[in-house]
Amino acid sequence: MPERVEWREDGTASGSPCSPRFGDRQRSELGGLEQAKAVFLQGCGLPEAWAGQPQWCVLETGFGLGLNFLVTWAAWKADAQRPRLLHFVSTEAFPASADDVLRNAQTHPELIPFAEQLQHQLWGLLPGFHRLSFENGQVLLTLCIGDAKAMLREHNFEADSVYLDGFSPVLNADSRDVHTFKAVARCCRRGTRIATWNVEGSVCDALTQCGFVVKKVSGIAPKRDSLRGEYQPAWEPRKKSITEHRPTPARCIVIGAGLAGAAVAASLARRGWQVTVLDAASAPAAGASGLPAGVLAAHVSPDDSVLSRLSRSGIRVMLQQAESLLQTGTDWQATGVLEHCIEHARKLPATWQAGQALADAAHDWTTLATAEQLKHCGLPLDTPALWHVRAGWIKPARLVQAWLATPGVTWRGQSEACQLLRHAGQWQVLDAAGQMLAQAELLVLAAGHGSRALATSAGLLNPLALQPIRGQASWGLHAPDTAPAMPAFPVNGHGSLVPNVPLDAGMGWVIGSTFERDSHSRDIRPADEQHNFSKLQTLLPVAAQALACQFDRHQVQGWAGIRCATPSRLPSLGPLENVPNVWVSSGMGSRGLSFAALCAELLAARLHGEPLPVEQRLADALLPQYAKRHADALET
Repeated sequence: MPERVEWREDGTASGSPCSPRFGDRQRSELGGLEQAKAVFLQGCGLPEAWAGQPQWCVLETGFGLGLNFLVTWAAWKADAQRPRLLHFVSTEAFPASADDVLRNAQTHPELIPFAEQLQHQLWGLLPGFHRLSFENGQVLLTLCIGDAKAMLREHNFEADSVYLDGFSPVLNADSRDVHTFKAVARCCRRGTRIATWNVEGSVCDALTQCGFVVKKVSGIAPKRDSLRGEYQPAWEPRKKSITEHRPTPARCIVIGAGLAGAAVAASLARRGWQVTVLDAASAPAAGASGLPAGVLAAHVSPDDSVLSRLSRSGIRVMLQQAESLLQTGTDWQATGVLEHCIEHARKLPATWQAGQALADAAHDWTTLATAEQLKHCGLPLDTPALWHVRAGWIKPARLVQAWLATPGVTWRGQSEACQLLRHAGQWQVLDAAGQMLAQAELLVLAAGHGSRALATSAGLLNPLALQPIRGQASWGLHAPDTAPAMPAFPVNGHGSLVPNVPLDAGMGWVIGSTFERDSHSRDIRPADEQHNFSKLQTLLPVAAQALACQFDRHQVQGWAGIRCATPSRLPSLGPLENVPNVWVSSGMGSRGLSFAALCAELLAARLHGEPLPVEQRLADALLPQYAKRHADALET
């Protein structure tokens, strides 16, 4: 359940929030706005300190009701000298409900528009990292749900400002011990400013021990004093400064104009890069991303595997992108998705079960399908099935087009990359005739299975563990008697059905697709069409019966594309070993809609030393060398 907040009448619009767990008030009686500004914002020298900077990162221990984030966001929005990108990373062991966060802002009308946007994204806060995006991706909130020390160990970035949780050490000793401050110091650079209204002697001593130089300053009622300081250790920290090695945005070439490449281009362009996207086809999304419509739904496993956790992170980012860039009902629809578990009942993690601590957050993602949902699909009431709440369908090509329209991105078709050369610190991309197509300081390979040969051309010694996977989907237009037999939402589990998709010629349906390893053929095969129909008969017998006539009369259209997968079933995302300034984003298999946007943001974050959108160990599982080791293990 969300953390319980008690609201006490104090004459303000919302009341005064108190924490029953810690027996402490969560903000001052005056509403907390002046405290947030004076203690934290001004205590860290903001907004003056970030003026003219390309990006700024604030680390907060204790998100609480989000007031410090809202105040910082509002200050960024109002500042003409604001940085291009604002990162706000906050840990929280006991997240409050979205409604309580919004209620807390009612005392300050100027914050309500920001709080409403925040409330809209505060759902499904299971343990781990959650990346929330605002202002077209220029304000990024990374909520880290769990113990502060454990969450900070999963980070590798340098904060420019630190807001320390103000709970008393007596009430919340875990957030105030020296080990927590060591974890905070690990995320600081020399000169990082720190602020809190807690001036306990034990806090000052622990901060000093960890390398902070602190001093008491005048506080704001009802607190007489507050604390300010800087990270200036008397010793030389062992880690190398990330800030010193951040690349200055310049020119970048992305090879591949599908979901993976277009997403990378947009993420880098938002950070100031001039990106050229090259593709052999005459139009974007001509490969596997040209599927008429795809299903977006999380992967679920009893042990909440790496794949499951990454899929949720990816879907959260993809939903943000779809809401921001696409036309609802035409390009995509958040309908929910029913997963019909054909072979066996798919089990949810034990901690997600009703009555468990994570049940409410988990049910924002996935629950057991209801009898009404099963009946709507024409399935028996004892059918094992899941209901994915945050799910739906998307037209991948529309999303690719939207990403390629990002300012700073230039797309060039009929430009087949055949060879990569490094000359004078830049990468040159050559065509089959040896003519240079483009050159730039940074190169990203997002050409599906074609990334393997290009990586070898760039000098990679161990080939990328990428495998081509052919898929054929079937689609058609609804007849008057077929639409009533369709569910109102997509169904997957044994192939998939997107039942109602607005196509150029009218309302249609899409089913599929096949899964054929090591095939590059894009020919439409009648046998695959029948295979798709056979799977639909098992998945949704009523819908299959309604569409049988169209298959019998050969009124069905086909689409085929070549996906790319890795042995680990996870994407391949990261820099190539011993090949400078070349990255790869590929191997997303049949989950390109789940992974493309996340991988793009992860690539940009790793490149610039920013906070990662997922835990470090999850990000490391995507490194190309990890996929290679997995492939080698399978062979032995």
